[in-house]
Amino acid sequence: MPRLELMKIRFKTAPRQMTQSIGQSLSFAKLVSKLSRQWTATLSAISLILILVLAPAAPVHAVYNPELLPDEPTVVIDLARILNDAQEEYLNTKLPEFEAETGWKLRILTQFDQTPGRAVKEFWGLNDKSIMMVADPRGGNLLNFSVGDQLYPLLPRTFWIELQTRFGNQFYVRDNGEDGAVLGAINALETCLERGGCAVVPGLPREQWILTLVTSILGGVICGFAAQPRREGGGIAWQWALLFSPLWGILFIAFGLGPVVTRTPEQLPDVRNVAGLVIGVDVALLKPVFGNPPPADAKD
Repeated sequence: MPRLELMKIRFKTAPRQMTQSIGQSLSFAKLVSKLSRQWTATLSAISLILILVLAPAAPVHAVYNPELLPDEPTVVIDLARILNDAQEEYLNTKLPEFEAETGWKLRILTQFDQTPGRAVKEFWGLNDKSIMMVADPRGGNLLNFSVGDQLYPLLPRTFWIELQTRFGNQFYVRDNGEDGAVLGAINALETCLERGGCAVVPGLPREQWILTLVTSILGGVICGFAAQPRREGGGIAWQWALLFSPLWGILFIAFGLGPVVTRTPEQLPDVRNVAGLVIGVDVALLKPVFGNPPPADAKD
């Protein structure tokens, strides 16, 4: 009798164990299947990356259209018809004279739907002392520059970025015309090369001067708030003004006077920015005088 009971217990527990083992097997199979799919996707992505990196790239052929070049020598190729005849004649006279005096070769190419491409380099004989300005109205910025290696010690890369953004942006072109942008950039280049180099583009646009004036006034306001008396009847807190001097000093000197002094010899913008600093200090110092309510005794 005990044997029969034991066999019954075994028969009852056996299905449970089989069910658990089958469930575990199914879970393991699902895990293996999931990992297999993940590894397959990873290997496919890696294979695609290797194919894109290691596959030989299709040859890129540079544009070469010598038929677009003029038959006679010229320093200006105006395919986009940006310049008028008088401006083109002026540049054809001025730029060779400038090259003879300084040794720097300035060339101008304007293009729209067609470009001579590499053929222009052979046509002009561009070298390490050459600057080719390309004016193309199709882009967001009108101007681009191809610069020889010997120019970078005199005119750093930041200079070329500022030159492009100042004269080639759409607002300058809208106000001064495409021809004005070309002539303005050429004049700035001639001025800097005659000086022996420039760290920044000469000339101070009105928008940039307004920005320097705003930073000067802001520096004055910060200085004035820092120098306000800390107690009633006290004097100006110069120690606090000196403590905050790195902040208002950077605003006034680095962002207020620095861009003006480095870009123009005129003293009027400097005087205006100094006046803006003084006004900012005065406004911040006088604010408690006009802003505080009168004492109770004065009301009676």
